[in-house]
Formats: sequence, structure tokens, C-alpha cells
Amino acid sequence: MANPRIPYQFSTSRPRLQGPGGKSIIVHWVVNVEHWRIEEPMPRTIVTPPHGKETVPDIPNFSWADYGMRCGLPRMLDLFQQHQLPVSTSFNAGVIDAYPQAAEAMRDAGWEFIGHGMHQKSINHAGDEAVLLQAVLDKIAGFTGVRPRGWLSPGLRETWDTPEMLKACGVEYVCDWVMEDIPVWMHTNNGPLLAMPYNLELNDSIVHAIEKHSSDEMLKRLMATVECFARETQAQSQVRILPIGLHPHLMGVPHRIGTLHSMVDYLRARPEVCFMNGSQIHDWFLAQQPA
Repeated sequence: MANPRIPYQFSTSRPRLQGPGGKSIIVHWVVNVEHWRIEEPMPRTIVTPPHGKETVPDIPNFSWADYGMRCGLPRMLDLFQQHQLPVSTSFNAGVIDAYPQAAEAMRDAGWEFIGHGMHQKSINHAGDEAVLLQAVLDKIAGFTGVRPRGWLSPGLRETWDTPEMLKACGVEYVCDWVMEDIPVWMHTNNGPLLAMPYNLELNDSIVHAIEKHSSDEMLKRLMATVECFARETQAQSQVRILPIGLHPHLMGVPHRIGTLHSMVDYLRARPEVCFMNGSQIHDWFLAQQPA
């Protein structure tokens, strides 16, 4: 069947939007900050076991992610703070207990917290989904003082009922549906929910952990994407959202952090580019195209 929640149409048929401050490309930095539980199989691996059988604990692959939380995340925090850029973190609520200094640093830096599960485990296999979603949102709200307005499922995996449950919990936008370059309203039985653009092409997990490209691949893809968007926005008088998915254990490592610096410098030099977090994009879109 076709998409059951979002009616099909060409992107070029969408109603025209006015960009904020006359800008036509809105960049959304999304830093995925996750808790990989050492007592469970790892959600992703970089080192395969020498005897063909996974082990628990999986020390090398756990340490791969743990390095990002200890060394990679501070590098990314420093970079974004240096340029005073708005950032969203898709955030496992379990990070509050497992990595308290990391959670405090992002909160104090003013990053927006997007719900991303309790731990890095698909919500399809994490028990009672309604209870889980509520617990995640409550825990983040208790820590930051602000209830999350957005959601990005671990691995972007949902059940058939996830959008209804998110809407019932007060979530206003979801990033799992990677099928548009601008936001679009999606149907739920509890009312409309905004599908926020996210990215599998400009996502370091895909580029480096799965496709295993060289360290500068993200910059190459970014430049090509911006050039394409610049042509399209000029020809169509339309806005584009440019989400960039990052992970501390991937882009925060020494041989890639320089590429991230170059990405920031390139985008800041482009006259058509501005930066927003998820809630800012939601409110900008809502003001022009209410549900």
C-alpha cells in the first residue's frame, strides 16, 4: 500500500514557503547522543568477533561508543559553542544516569532535547511502548525543565501505533519519516503530527559505520547537496530543510572532527543558509502552514 499517513504528491507541488530572514536553506544539526548498555548486545558493531559469535560483554564495540561520549562529544560541544549554533540532540534518556556530565553540558549549552528512547534499543523490542514513551519524555523533562517537543526513534524504527502514542504524549514533531525536504503534516488518529525532515544520506552512521567512506565524504555530500538545493530554491522559490545527523563516536573522532569544522565553515559562508533547531523549524512551518 502507499504511505498510510502522508498523501503522495511531488515535492514541487507543495505550497510555497517564505524562508526565515529571506534564507532558503535551513540547516538542522542533530547530534545523536546514546546509551549503549554494556550488559546487552551492541546496537551496531565496528569489530566483528574472531570466532563468528557475538559476546556479552562486547568490550571493543561498547568502547567504540563510550569513546564518543568521553572524547568525541566534548569536541563537538566546543565546535558548536564556538560558533553559537543552535543544535538538537536526539537523546537517550538513559544518558542522564550513565553519562551525567554529557547530559549537563548539552543542557547548559542550550541544545534542544529530542526524545530518542531510554537506551539505544528499538522501541519494537523494548517492552510496553506507551509506558516507555511516557517514561522517556518525563525523565528528560525532569532533567531539563522542558518537555521534549520532538521525537526520533532509535534506529528510526516505529510500531504501527507509534505516531498515535507520540501525539497522545504531547509530541509535536517526529523525525523518523525521511521522505521530504520540507516538513509535512502526517495523519494520526489523535490529530495531526508534523513529520520533520531527517537524513539518511548526510548521516555519519550511514556514511561511515555502514558504507565506510573516507573521512571527508560528509563534506563532499554536504557541498553537493547545498549546490542542488541552491539551484532548486532559486528556480522554485521554495525552501529546503537540510538535516545533518551526527554521532560523537563517528564525527567526533580525531580524523573526522576537522571535516566537521570544514562543514560548519562552508555552511556559515553560504548566504542562503541559516541554522535552526527542531522546535524552531516546527514553529516557523506552523506559522505558514497550520495543520
